[in-house]
Amino acid sequence: MHAVVFKGAGGPEVVTIADVPRPEPGPSELLVRVHASALNRGDLLQRDGEYHVPEGQSAIPGVEIAGVVESCGPHASGFRQGDRVFGVVEGGGFAEYCRLDAGMANPVPGAWGFAAAAATAESWLTADETLFTLGGLAAGESVLVHASASGVGTAAVQQAVLAGAVVYGTAGLPSKVDAVRALGAAEVVNHRTHDFVDELLRLTGGRGVDLVLDFLGGKGLGRNLSVLRHGGCLVAAGLLDGVVDAHMNQLDVIERRLQIKGSSLRLRPMAEKRMVNARFRQRWLDRLLCDEIRPVIHAEYRIEEINSALQEMEENHNIGKIVLWIRHAG
Repeated sequence: MHAVVFKGAGGPEVVTIADVPRPEPGPSELLVRVHASALNRGDLLQRDGEYHVPEGQSAIPGVEIAGVVESCGPHASGFRQGDRVFGVVEGGGFAEYCRLDAGMANPVPGAWGFAAAAATAESWLTADETLFTLGGLAAGESVLVHASASGVGTAAVQQAVLAGAVVYGTAGLPSKVDAVRALGAAEVVNHRTHDFVDELLRLTGGRGVDLVLDFLGGKGLGRNLSVLRHGGCLVAAGLLDGVVDAHMNQLDVIERRLQIKGSSLRLRPMAEKRMVNARFRQRWLDRLLCDEIRPVIHAEYRIEEINSALQEMEENHNIGKIVLWIRHAG
């Protein structure tokens, strides 16, 4: 089968499409004939040599897929050959066939194409887990979503709005600011032209927000804590601005009873991943099925255009997800 392979670490020169052995499903897995996948920042980090694939997982990039069940392991339940499914995988998504744990598989909503399903898989699970399971967000509360025009950011904004929360965002381009406002955010701060701390405290009358969802990392830890209300929570779920020594006022954390939590999906045991997926299905699948909410797709590329797709993500101009067609429906 054809698959995207990184031959070493570097730039576009290490990216190739190669013939590799077709995988076989494990006892509790589905073998999916992949139609579409979607890009994540981790794919870029893996290409650059800054992310090491966890032991036992596929070195082929791609962690979210949509396609058709080709075969089922002897203990895989809930699906059968020919079913349209989408879900998060442990690598291997940029290939014609991929293994998908049956507990991570979801039915593709009836009217959806494979692009929308692939764009939903990882970002909507991450948004749900960070906002509600870890962040405890409830109706009437407020949340600041950093990188709110990203794939997971646009998912988080939509979920929080539907949950009855007041949503604020940050973005770095006027087009991104407008797009996130259109998703229902109360206000979006252009972090390149305005200080988000000053703006959030102004918008909340000095009170701050109940929750900060941070995909940026970098040096912003102390500033993120400063916009939390007393007893507020910061959930760190990404490091788009890199891994650096982040400073904070520990006395402020203690006196204001602040919480700091971290989130990573790929490194968790499969049993925990299945619970994350089950919570996503319970909260959002019916709303997705009735087309009440949808993932935001920025662009679609064929697998042969993988370098162009990676470059677009690297330039950080995308609003929503970048989809990679492995096998176009046409």
